[in-house]
Amino acid sequence: MTATIDHLIVGADTLAQGASYVEQHLGIAMQTGGRHVAMGTHNCVLKLGPRVYLEVIAIDPAGAAPSRPRWFGLDETATRECLKERPRLLTWAARTSEIEAAVTACGLDIGTIHPMARGDYTWRITIPDDGMLVHDGLMPTLIQWDGDAHPADRLEERGASLMKLAGRHPQPDALHAALRRLGLESEIEIENAQRSEISATLRGPRGNWTLTG
Repeated sequence: MTATIDHLIVGADTLAQGASYVEQHLGIAMQTGGRHVAMGTHNCVLKLGPRVYLEVIAIDPAGAAPSRPRWFGLDETATRECLKERPRLLTWAARTSEIEAAVTACGLDIGTIHPMARGDYTWRITIPDDGMLVHDGLMPTLIQWDGDAHPADRLEERGASLMKLAGRHPQPDALHAALRRLGLESEIEIENAQRSEISATLRGPRGNWTLTG
């Protein structure tokens, strides 16, 4: 079983807030994304490398509220209050070509596989029934893109790159084992700590910047 990092997911109170936050720190403007009608969210994006990108996601004020909890904990009161203070790295997504087998292989409950669409992109993605992050966002969302198209292929190269993805967790052993089963053990460094946190170090025209949860 092999998977690889696909994108980082940054939550924001509004897309304007999130895009401004990234540009302020990296010196790069983000590109327009689209709407996730089924989840009542929308996004903007930034290429970080070949088939790797940064996504800023927020509740779409023009969208209809879904009948189920939104993904990435965006309906949680605590999360929404934190995002009003500043955008935060919520979690990451890992790409696989065998999502059903990957869900079984990882050995953790990472959610149900849902079909999704945005514009001419279609994909399948794992979403917990309660919409919450898995292991505080350190365990990735799994995603399988349909066909050969990938969003990063259409994004402009603007000088941003991912240098390091890291995290801390009180019980990292189960995470290490699950990531190893998916071939993801080298994608994120997870240390033992009293509280959970996730961070990503990005490089842009203004130098390195560590984006935190």
